[in-house]
Amino acid sequence: MKILITGGAGYIGATIASALQDEGHTPVILDDLSKGRREFLHGRAFYQGDIADHGLVDRVFAEHPDIDATVHCAAKIVVPESVAAPLHYYRENVGKTIELLEALQRNGCPRVLFSSSASIYAPAPDARVTEASPVDASSPYARTKQMMEQVLQDWTRGDGAEQRVIALRYFNPVGADPQMRSGLQDLNPTHALGKLIEAYESGRPFTITGTDWDTRDGSGIRDYIHVWDLAAAHVAALVRFDEAIAPGSEDRYRVFNIGTGSGTTVRELVTAFQEVVGPIEVREAGPRPGDVIGCYTTGDSARTVLGWQPHHSLADGISDAMTWRKAWMDQLGTAS
Repeated sequence: MKILITGGAGYIGATIASALQDEGHTPVILDDLSKGRREFLHGRAFYQGDIADHGLVDRVFAEHPDIDATVHCAAKIVVPESVAAPLHYYRENVGKTIELLEALQRNGCPRVLFSSSASIYAPAPDARVTEASPVDASSPYARTKQMMEQVLQDWTRGDGAEQRVIALRYFNPVGADPQMRSGLQDLNPTHALGKLIEAYESGRPFTITGTDWDTRDGSGIRDYIHVWDLAAAHVAALVRFDEAIAPGSEDRYRVFNIGTGSGTTVRELVTAFQEVVGPIEVREAGPRPGDVIGCYTTGDSARTVLGWQPHHSLADGISDAMTWRKAWMDQLGTAS
């Protein structure tokens, strides 16, 4: 297969591209490099620009008319930033995606794999969710994902529509490509593991933000999935796309949770980090703007329908993240 990946020079998009290549498929990358890195492209077909640029998308399809599907990863993803600049997030994540969909429809590319988020789920009393759980996003970032899922679902129901969409609701990616071809490129991470690594490197304390949640230890709970397992889920969804949503189906929209099925609190993440890396001082503070208790998946639809299951542990994710961080910082030091 030949697959268009928007945001394919970023952490997750580039890892998906590597997983596809390893299975004999051909990725085509569209990225504006606002966050993505040229170093992640590995000689792949690459188009630099905006997903809302119809002329550019038309050129991609003119030069690659055999594209089988689009993986749409391009998005802004920082929750506190979305609270501070909501219009920017709605423009980038919703408005520009609509422009992309119009271009995909015009170019006859009816299969879309959408990078959604578990952050759209309504808080659950025990933090467990399935694909059937209620959604009620609590931050502008999460609302852009929830809104786009509704847009995509409506898109598949339009008059004469041939579009079929699979939405993968990511939980909490950690780690790096085990072959170290890509990893988290943000020097100022906002997620818990990135903050742990940052604190460890600097010798400063790590701050647990929010300690009064209704969890077993008061800290938030997440489902930490290795980014390589997440990438493998995309390959599985693309390979089994027509099994998940058969051509001509009445319902042409389907959702899959992509997580490990196990919840880990932030305190437990700190303990796991210390077991892999070493001791670190810990402090506590109130939640950040947009923070929620979190959730973890208990559904097995991805395993049943897509034949996918995770293979990497949280310790693997921490170890790979540390290995990547050192290699990435060494590379940046050499470049400077």
